[in-house]
This record gives sequence, C-alpha cells and structure tokens, in this order.
Amino acid sequence: MAGGAEPVIGAVGLVLGLLVLAVCAAPIAALMQAATPGTWAGADTAILRFTLMQAVLSALLSVALAVPLARALALRRFPGRGALLTLLGAPFLLPALVAVLGLLAIWGRGGVISDGLALVGRGPLDIYGLGGILLAHVFFNLPLVTRLLLQGWAAIPAEQLRLAAGLGFRPADQFRHVEWPMLREVVPGAALLVFLLCTTSFAIALTLGGGPGSTTVEVAIYQAIRFEFDLGRAGLLALVQTGLCLCLAGLLMLAGRPVTAQGGLLPEAGGVERHGWRRGADSALLLGAVALLGLPLLAIVLRGLPGLAELDGSVLRAVGRSLAVALSSAAICVLWALGIAAGLVRLAERLPRLARAAEGAMLITLAVSPFVLAAGLFLLLRGRVDPFAIALPMVVLVNALMSLPFALRALVPALALARRTDGRLADALGLRGWTRWRVALLPRLRGPLGFSAGLAAALSMGDLGVIALFGSTSTSTLPLVVYQLMGAYRMEAAAGAALLLLALSLALFAAFDLWGRRA
Repeated sequence: MAGGAEPVIGAVGLVLGLLVLAVCAAPIAALMQAATPGTWAGADTAILRFTLMQAVLSALLSVALAVPLARALALRRFPGRGALLTLLGAPFLLPALVAVLGLLAIWGRGGVISDGLALVGRGPLDIYGLGGILLAHVFFNLPLVTRLLLQGWAAIPAEQLRLAAGLGFRPADQFRHVEWPMLREVVPGAALLVFLLCTTSFAIALTLGGGPGSTTVEVAIYQAIRFEFDLGRAGLLALVQTGLCLCLAGLLMLAGRPVTAQGGLLPEAGGVERHGWRRGADSALLLGAVALLGLPLLAIVLRGLPGLAELDGSVLRAVGRSLAVALSSAAICVLWALGIAAGLVRLAERLPRLARAAEGAMLITLAVSPFVLAAGLFLLLRGRVDPFAIALPMVVLVNALMSLPFALRALVPALALARRTDGRLADALGLRGWTRWRVALLPRLRGPLGFSAGLAAALSMGDLGVIALFGSTSTSTLPLVVYQLMGAYRMEAAAGAALLLLALSLALFAAFDLWGRRA
C-alpha cells in the first residue's frame, strides 16, 4: 500500500489540474463578455486572412525543408552530426527577439548579404513584412519539425530496411514502401503544430511585420489594448483567435500519434552509402541548415560583444527583474506540474482513459496564447487593481502556464515508472508519506525536474508577450529593453542586451539541466 498520504496527494494534483482549466477559462469568459460583435471590420478580416496565410506558408516551408533535411540526418553518418543535432535544439531555447536581431544581422538592410549585394551594385534586402516573418518562423520551426521527423525515422524497424535491401529495392522504392508510410503519419501532426505556433506568434510579427498589411491577430490585440484601448475589438479578436487555436489543438490531438523508437532505422556507425547527386544534395542540405541556424547565432555574438560596453544601469536592473521572473515561473511551473502529474498517475492506475483525457486537457495552455490570457486577465482585474502595477506577477503566472505542458510531458511518464519500480520497493519497506517521496520517488524524478525547470526558466527569461502589454519603465524585463532599444534604433546596444539575454537563457537551462543529470 502506498500509505494514507497518497490519496491526498492525488486529490491535490487533480485540484491543481482543475485550477489550470479555471485560470484559462476565466480570462476567456471575460473576453466573451467584453467582445463587441459590431466592431469587426474589413481590416480585421484582412488581419485574420494574413495571419492564416503566413501560418500556412510557414508550416509548408518548414515541413518541405525538414523532410529532406531529416532524411539526410537519418541516413548519413558524418563528423559533426552530433553537433548539428545539438544546434537543432538551440532555437527552441532562443528568445524570439534575439533570433530577430541575428536574422537582421544576416538578412537585413545592413546585414552581411546586403553588404555583399552592394559590392556587385545591387540594392539591399528588405525582409520586413511577410518575407521576414516566414524567414523567422522557418528559423524556429525547421529544427522542431526535423527533430519530430527524426523520431519517425528512428521508429522504422531496421528489419524493414534489411528486407528492402534483400528484395533489391531502388532508393525510390525504399522511400515509397518503407519511409512514406511513416511520413504520412508524422507530417500532418508536425504541420499542424507549426501552424498553431505561427498563428499565435507575437514577437516576430511585431518586430518584422513592417506595417498594417503584415499584422497578425496577436499583434492587433496588442495594438487594440495598448494604443487604442478598444477592449470590445480586442475581446472579439482574442475570441476568434482562441476559437481557431482550440480547433487546431483538437485536430493536433487527433492527428498526433506517439512515435516509439524501435532500435533505429540504421545502426549508429556507418549509415547508408549515398552516391552521386544524392550525396551532393544531402551535403548541400546539411550545409544550408548549418548556415541558416548557425550564422545568426554567430552574428549575435560578434555584434553583441561590442554592444555590452553600451549597457547602462537600467539594463542591469532589467536583468534582475528577468531573473526573478524566470526563477519564479520555473518554481511555480515545476511544483504545479509535479502535483498534477501525481494526480494524473494515480488516476491512470484506476481510470486510464479518463487520465489520458485529463492530460490532453492540460494542453489547453498551448491553444490559448499568452497574449489572450493577459488580455482576459486585464479585463478581470480592471477596476479591482491596477493591472500595470502587478505586471510582473502576471508575467510569472502566464509564463508558468505556458511551460506547464512541456513539464507534464517530462514528469508524468517518469513518475509512473518510478511508482512501478521504486514505489513498490518503498511499499515493501513500509515507507509512507513524505518519506516515501523523498527516498523513493523524487530521486528518480531529478532529471525530468531539472529539465522542466530549465526549460521553464529559459522560456520565461526570453518571453516578450505579457510584459509588452503591461510593462513600464519600472517593470521592464530584459526582452522589453531589447525591444525598446531596437525601437530607438540603438542597434549596437540592442545587440549587446540580446547577447546578454541569450547567455542568461542558455545558462539557466544548462544549470537546471546539469543539476537534474547529477543523480
């Protein structure tokens, strides 16, 4: 028996899960009340059309490039493959504003490519607008889709490849009969995920949008509240976006199928021999991926180092606020997720279908954008407290909610495994309550806890969402300072602050993840 404390812990976990749903539902209800249907205008239709168009194009481009890139990584073994796989994980932790500065340093009017074009008498590039948004979205989502597809290739049983070779399949036949069925299952879910992420993208659309013709719904909500104080229009826009995202999230849950590795398509050593134009095409793809992802990061470092000297005391104060926000969000997220995971695991032992549905419901925070949550909270709190005076606590809460699905995905299976193994041993030894958790369960969760805390801290450190809506001079975080420096055309100081933001985000993730690995 697990002891009398276990039912209490499970009940507390389920209550915490209901609290997540309530925290998301209350702002949506406030938006429904505030929404004014008559405020929908032709300009809003154009904004919605552009939002959907850029999300569709971003998803198509990301998937179209990721399929051959993932295939090259799956089939080839070459020096530096591990480093490239690590590089594919970097954009996930990269603050959006830092990435924008890196892309501008390469592709912008004053960037490396424009400098090269000037040498041959051509004008500079202008990436503001749809082109820049697509470029930034591909920069972020190409690595994500590639990693999802690599999992798919790893799930193909090696026996199928050996059978195909034994039957004398040509490369095209192998692709059609062995690899295409996997792609048919994985690609729709990956494309829907990118579409969902790009629909709610804020920082990229705000900085690279370039004007009214390139405004997304998320940016329009921000403008309606921050500049026009048109709460009816903001509520209507937020409701439309939330409805759209909930539908997409539902489709994502239906389309997404868990992929289980079965020993890998290929052995780690050797890979598949590729000859002729196929080998050249693979090499070109891999070099292109390194350039697309690596050059902006290198530019951030090179341009940011001189800018560090221009940072003043206000930036250092923003650093302190950002660290406090990031650490607070990480602590709340991990404690929240651990409690919910305990409830879900206990529920799964009795009612597995209900537990899966409850875990799926926790994904609501992916469908409700942080900006929509912030707008709803603003409506709820207006008249009771000054929302601008509690900007930082709201940032902490919303950031913790946004990281919750990732923490649950790491903790739930780890806790279930710990209860099946060490939990039974603890029961046999008569350990109960907190002693059972401290001795038997928490040591097995150290890795997922460290990963979850690092991810939550890094994502919160670089977030420019809620703080852009409610931030002021006295509550500015580091991402908001970077945005303000960019708006003031102090690009060297912005680059220095961006480098500092990048270093702190990666350091937070590395510190927590290293703690988790030190079992």
